[in-house]
Formats: sequence, structure tokens, C-alpha cells
Amino acid sequence: MAIFNTKTRILSLSSSIHDLLISKGLQADLLPREVRSYTLSEDGYLEVFLDGPCLTKYENRVFFESVVRANLTYRSLTGVVGLSQEERFLWLPVIDITQLSLSLFEDPPYCKPQGIAFL
Repeated sequence: MAIFNTKTRILSLSSSIHDLLISKGLQADLLPREVRSYTLSEDGYLEVFLDGPCLTKYENRVFFESVVRANLTYRSLTGVVGLSQEERFLWLPVIDITQLSLSLFEDPPYCKPQGIAFL
């Protein structure tokens, strides 16, 4: 079931963001478990709403803002805003994500609130 609002965005109620990623040829673990909701427009503009800013770890530490935005197409997220990763003590924005050959996790990772040192 989907609900359309006045901006022609779709709020998915029947599937998780992780199911959506899989249906688009991407890994479910690209976004953390703490996704509260998301909207997807007909042209592929995706907005993902988390409980709050948080940190997790893949190969490097990754910071998610409260809202992550991107253009979703089959096997890629482009124009990503709200996501950065640590590279040698620098935080760099993640701009594009494409389908990877191997997933780092089978399940989406947990994301700790900003300021909690666990990584």
C-alpha cells in the first residue's frame, strides 16, 4: 500500500527501505536499521529519515545525518546528500553509491547516536 501526497511523493508503508534497495539491485546494508521512514518520488528522488544523526562502521566509519537524500536508479544512488565517511582522519562526503559485488553485512548495521564512541 502506498500513499501519495501533494508533491507526488510516495511514502511506502508496505515495504522497508531495505526491501526497496534490494528491489533496485542494491544491498540492504547500505542504510542502517534506524531508518524511521522514507519517501520516493516517481522520478526516483529518495529521502530517508533516520531517528537522528548517527555513526556506524563498514570498512570505514560512516556518518548519517538525520535525513539522507539521493536519486535512486537501478543499482545506484547518485547525488547523495547527508552521508559521509572517514578516510584517514578526514570526513569526506559520499556522493554516489553503486551496487557492490559483495555485501559487507548480511543485515543492515546498527547506527549509534552521534557522540557515542564505539568505533
